[in-house]
Amino acid sequence: MQNGTLLAAVDLGSNSFRLEIGRLDHGRINRTEYLKETVRQGNGLDADRNLTAEAMQRGWDCLARFGERLAGFKRPQVRAVATQTLREARNREEFISRGAKILGFPIDVISGREEARLIYQGVAHLLPQSDERRLVVDIGGRSTEMILGQGLEARTMESYRVGSVAWSMKYFPQGLFTPRAFEMAEIAAKAVLEEAIDVYHQGAWDVAYGSSGTIGAVSDALSSSGWPAGVVTREGLDWLLDRLIKAQSADKLRLEGMKDDRRAVIGGGISVLRAVFEQLDIDRMETAQGALRHGVLYDLLDREQDQTDLRSTTVQRLSTKFSTDTVQAQRVSQVALQLFTMVDAGRPAPESARLRRKLQWAAQLHEIGSQISHSDYHKHGAYILDNADAPGFALAELHRLSQLVLGHRGKLRKLEVNFEDRTFIQQLICLRLAVILCHARRDPDLKGMQFDCGAEPGRIFVLTCRAGWAEAFPQSAHLLREEMVAWQKTPWTLLVSTA
Repeated sequence: MQNGTLLAAVDLGSNSFRLEIGRLDHGRINRTEYLKETVRQGNGLDADRNLTAEAMQRGWDCLARFGERLAGFKRPQVRAVATQTLREARNREEFISRGAKILGFPIDVISGREEARLIYQGVAHLLPQSDERRLVVDIGGRSTEMILGQGLEARTMESYRVGSVAWSMKYFPQGLFTPRAFEMAEIAAKAVLEEAIDVYHQGAWDVAYGSSGTIGAVSDALSSSGWPAGVVTREGLDWLLDRLIKAQSADKLRLEGMKDDRRAVIGGGISVLRAVFEQLDIDRMETAQGALRHGVLYDLLDREQDQTDLRSTTVQRLSTKFSTDTVQAQRVSQVALQLFTMVDAGRPAPESARLRRKLQWAAQLHEIGSQISHSDYHKHGAYILDNADAPGFALAELHRLSQLVLGHRGKLRKLEVNFEDRTFIQQLICLRLAVILCHARRDPDLKGMQFDCGAEPGRIFVLTCRAGWAEAFPQSAHLLREEMVAWQKTPWTLLVSTA
């Protein structure tokens, strides 16, 4: 991206939605605008883990305001990510589908570990360069992320289902602050965080940093009351707890430096933070300026180039881990990309490059399940991808990749995809044809082969082979005839001309 380009990150958190806009300046992103709205989607989940109509409407209203500000931005300049509440919500697709239209950009639900990785990137990019070993903690509305890293590299990441909104709803439902309520909340938080002790113990890091939300609010309240700025200590937390208990309720709490919208969830937030300090034996935590949204901005830069796109590294790691046939994967990839080029004419170059990269990933991983099963390896491959720890990928993005792997052979109706999605269908048919043409596990003869698709709203793909090709490669011709039959059971038609 060129210097001066504006980039935007939208963070759909459980407590607040945030919009960060920055301008690229020689590898740095300098803030030009920041918007935050307290949406409280985290307390809008009902007993069946569905977002209520009111909670969804609050979110949509906020996204409409953000969308107005983002008018004129192009898709590569914006990324919106959603975290724990939408990871949990069973009706999240309803919210995301309408929300993306309102915002004007796709919304990615990211895994807990991916959220942790992006948080670390945001924190690290806004800290001075250092070789110190860092512990980064982010207490959100419904989850808490912990990361160990050094420099710009996040090395160990985890997300725990404990947060300020969830704990406030459960242990301070009426907003009442009592010693007993805090005791129960801390005990419960420690139980969730117990498994973190062996990994994030004091010997594993040099400096502890707290990011965003709860920790920022606690730090602001302490500094406004005369405690050192930018630092949270055990003594400060003890003092703050005492102030809350004396106030007796969130409504009566009057604390300099604490915003009104934070009071309703501060009881749960402090309980979780005290549990983190206790479990990890922390005495002092520095307040970090970076957060998830900053990590999303810097990740936008990395995604533009295959050499820096973490997803490419993840694909390579998965390929190595499951011992795929790299020569065959490369062969299939080359053929699939050659076919895709033929049907992808007219698409803007940057968008075409992103689609080609994703098709290449699917080709690299199409046999990832072969070590588990020879006959059903495509099914196992899809399962692996849907459940893998895959840094860089959003959940929907990974599922789309899994569906390409699942659909590269066999029946098409088994796929959980929208057959009206022309782009996906183009990628899928190119991958399936590439697998067929490379079935003998040697470079296929594609001389004179043409592949076309009709213009919108046409749904016909035509593969034309040179005269004599079918006689020279009878098995390939047979498999292509079977492929025509497979597509007859979908809204799309494949015609193969071997005359």
